Amino acid sequence: MTAAASARQILVRLHEVMASRMHAQGKLDAVVDIVGEALDSEVCSIYLLREGMLELYATRGLNKSAVHVTRMAVGEGLTGTIAQNIETLNLAEAKAHPDFEYRPETGEEKFHSFAGVPIVYRERAVGALIVQHVDPRRYEDIEIEALQTTAMVLSELIANAELIDEVEAGSTGDGHNGTQVVNGLALVKGLAAGQAVFHQPRVEIVQVVADDIEAERQRVYRAFDKMREQIDNMASQAEFGVGGEHEEVLETYKMFAYDEGWSRRINEAIDSGLTAEAAIERVQQRTRMRMREIDDPLLADRMHDLEDLANRLLRIVSGQLGTAASQGLRRDTILIARNLGPAELLEYDRRRLKGVILEEGSLTAHVVIVARAMGIPVLGRARGLRGLVREGDEVLLDADAGTATIRPSQQIADAFDTRFARTREKQAVYAELRDVEPFTRCGTRIQVMINAGLRDDVSALAMTGADGIGLFRTEFQFLVSATLPQREKQTRLYRDVLEAAGDKPVIFRTVDIGGDKAVPYLRDEDAALDENPSMGWRALRLALEREGLLRAQARALLEAAGGHTLNVMFPMVSEPWEFDAAKAVFDEQLQYLKTRKKVLPEAIRYGAMLEVPSLAEVLDLLIPKLSFISVGTNDLTQFLLAADRANPKLAVRYDWLSHSILRFLRRVVQNVAGQEVDLGICGEMGGRRLEALALLGLGFRRFSITPAAVGPIKELIRKVELEEITAAMNGWLSSPTVDLRHELQEWASERDIDFE
Repeated sequence: MTAAASARQILVRLHEVMASRMHAQGKLDAVVDIVGEALDSEVCSIYLLREGMLELYATRGLNKSAVHVTRMAVGEGLTGTIAQNIETLNLAEAKAHPDFEYRPETGEEKFHSFAGVPIVYRERAVGALIVQHVDPRRYEDIEIEALQTTAMVLSELIANAELIDEVEAGSTGDGHNGTQVVNGLALVKGLAAGQAVFHQPRVEIVQVVADDIEAERQRVYRAFDKMREQIDNMASQAEFGVGGEHEEVLETYKMFAYDEGWSRRINEAIDSGLTAEAAIERVQQRTRMRMREIDDPLLADRMHDLEDLANRLLRIVSGQLGTAASQGLRRDTILIARNLGPAELLEYDRRRLKGVILEEGSLTAHVVIVARAMGIPVLGRARGLRGLVREGDEVLLDADAGTATIRPSQQIADAFDTRFARTREKQAVYAELRDVEPFTRCGTRIQVMINAGLRDDVSALAMTGADGIGLFRTEFQFLVSATLPQREKQTRLYRDVLEAAGDKPVIFRTVDIGGDKAVPYLRDEDAALDENPSMGWRALRLALEREGLLRAQARALLEAAGGHTLNVMFPMVSEPWEFDAAKAVFDEQLQYLKTRKKVLPEAIRYGAMLEVPSLAEVLDLLIPKLSFISVGTNDLTQFLLAADRANPKLAVRYDWLSHSILRFLRRVVQNVAGQEVDLGICGEMGGRRLEALALLGLGFRRFSITPAAVGPIKELIRKVELEEITAAMNGWLSSPTVDLRHELQEWASERDIDFE
């Protein structure tokens, strides 16, 4: 008998039990006998959540006297762990697991192997289905899938028989009443308030067991056809940067949409007797199990893509189409999602989308990079969020503190509004400086530019009055791509940016991918071994090795800049020869375009990012070849201090106002002084008022910062006397015992400069 036939036989027997007139307890007793017999397990038990505790409701193999007596808290023992984490356990030796707890009344001491799956209702664990065996062994995949199928059937029985309290089912009760504070990881800082909107409305599976297997198979075939048609249409119509930059991301979805292995597994689940919806959900459960076992962030992100696609397929087959983006946002919104792709984020109305909270998410996820560019606060790792919040609940997001408050009391809301109002008042004051040039009190003009990475970011030039784009991160187009972006698409993006910027300069940084910005189409087995990806095979190192990548980008930039001045900057230059090699690629492409009689740039200005400390030691050799240098303080700081900026334990060490950082930067300014080369800052340090004050004192006169920081930095500049702050900085840096942060704050306070 095949695995599918065996599973179908189990499902048929379960269906007979479900359709019988037995009372609920009798049905549960029958289920444990059916499953235990089918899996040849001495023990099969069902635990259900009742009054906040997991209670043994039925068993085959344990002491019957323990039924309705043995109870444990969620998170307690192996069964409690399954319910708490909504995860599957498959153990050859249960006692070896750190969460194992022995309950003597059950008589389970002679059993070794253990497998259990959660019983899930409305995305919350309401119980667990457990099997045990005397001999130590791991259960086979087909056996685990049989347990998952049974658990799905049980959730239907439990809901119909009202065997659990409504509060446990997640429909009403204390879990959705009163104020709740959710803690998470700040992925993009900021404050936001709005009503909760689920990115993907819940799809409830109302029927698990199929009446007609062939009919269910045809439903899945039609759903696959429709899903593939949707993806193909979206891919053909999408335009990077216009209404949603999802063209390249959809290539990844296409790869999964046409994956025969995925569709085969769903068909096998239907063969076992499941409806189309239940089959998709069962395969999705297996995907989630695999995701929990994956340590590779890149592979985990790809598995998230597959889950997103499975949700799309489930909505199609159930007829519950559309995400919140397609339905449109009608109010200020805090978006709630398990995870989110960058293309999906960009489908939302930016006027209404105020913040995002993810149950998963990581600092290196592509959606976080895009959200930061859009200025949307994001909180990640908010575990159990969907069980605490309802659609339409008021949510206060404080990504600065890493918290979200659901259904806040009036007192909490008033305090948040007061804090938020102060922020808005300051923003209004800063907005008034849009057309004001940033001169210091002593009359020195400081150049204030913005960092960008999306075509739509160029509009910030007009909104902020910035002097230009000091850093255009070209890698954004690569990060949302499943394949290397075609040269023509790169050219179109760069040309559009230059035209939108008008007479204001744009500095394009060549692609900085690899390392901690991995992309699936440039995977390198050696790079995967990097223990510190940010210091590994990335940026210019990778681009020089993959000559086709840099050659295509060079030609795209040169063609796009026809009739304009092209400012191009190479990232992570550590020695002069790397700059020479990169410039040689551009020279080669320039000659090629000349032979083709193409319109060429009016001028080309080459620059380098100083983010690798070694470059400071050879600046005298490199400066004659450069038009400008931009100091990238993000990487430079972590390299100088050996402090990974993503490591929370090292947050206190990652200090831009340390003596070592500031002395290093002062030495760079001194080495560049008198040379015909522009020097600027393009890291986060320049967008913070206190740190920017220190940089002005060191001699920096060009800043490239986030659009949101332009107003605050302009306002700061207008209050500063350069000679005064320069003298103060030199004095403080000569004394290693000085607390620079404190001294700067005191100095600023005396001059009516605040830093809130």
